[in-house]
Amino acid sequence: MTPNTTKDAGSASHRIRVGLAGWSYDDWNGIVYPSPQPRDFHEVTFLAQYFDAIEINTSFYQPLKPQLAMQWIGRVAENPRFVFTAKLWQKFTHEPSASAEDENLVRAGFDPLFEAGKLGAVLLQFPFSFHHTPETLARLKHLLDTFRDYPLVVEVRHSSWAQPAFYELLHERGVGFCNIDQPIIGRSMKPTERTTSPVGYFRLHGRRHDTWFADDPTVPSHERYNYLYTEEELEPWAHRIEHVAKHAESTFVIGNNHYVGKAVVNALQLIRLLGGKKVKVPERLRQHYPQLESIASEPAKEPLLFPLPPHA
Repeated sequence: MTPNTTKDAGSASHRIRVGLAGWSYDDWNGIVYPSPQPRDFHEVTFLAQYFDAIEINTSFYQPLKPQLAMQWIGRVAENPRFVFTAKLWQKFTHEPSASAEDENLVRAGFDPLFEAGKLGAVLLQFPFSFHHTPETLARLKHLLDTFRDYPLVVEVRHSSWAQPAFYELLHERGVGFCNIDQPIIGRSMKPTERTTSPVGYFRLHGRRHDTWFADDPTVPSHERYNYLYTEEELEPWAHRIEHVAKHAESTFVIGNNHYVGKAVVNALQLIRLLGGKKVKVPERLRQHYPQLESIASEPAKEPLLFPLPPHA
């Protein structure tokens, strides 16, 4: 199956890879993934039929195992455009205690992907509490030096970083800036369309204002990402993505509003907006999200569970 791509090879749009943050979610079974699953089914191979990128998020919680990274390379081999990105271990971005041995562990997992040409970016994702101060700036510079041989991208969420000197620092070091959509609360970073390196990057987190900073233990963590964008909300982002793609060699667009496959729906809609053509849609997903019918390139194999209303 040919993956969904954008426009033709010579265009900036062709250098855009739309994908997802992670793939291992129990709530995707029977919604994104088939149920029951065929023998030898693997989520990465399945998703590589529809998308050209996945952001590895397990690397945020612990270093990747090299043997797993090698297996993933093989599992996406049928899609030559496919590239992984990966989040840096939180021990570096959220804690001050990382050691030289920790760095070695991170590199051992990233290097198989990097050497195979399958590591499009390493994302340094910092929390909202990471404000711009002399101390945090020094810490950031140290990390940029430590991992400078990888294609780096920085995500900050607090608006204290929205200043020319910061963007110039990234540009001077050849480091990408991550444009994000998040609930705008207080001093949250607002929508941007910046590129500071050959790598353009976008992450769409959803807009759950009521749960984004929730510290109520009764609120499940997935509720932060339980948000489905409308096509009208995606259109301005499609324009921002196209603008960045004109100035970058490769641009990644990652959906992180993952709960019950909503990121998958919105990623397919973005591919349609960016490429102007209908897209292949996972069969189970279209059963649960009938709005995908209008962008699907092939007819449904089974009747919709929730049929579209007349003239929809």
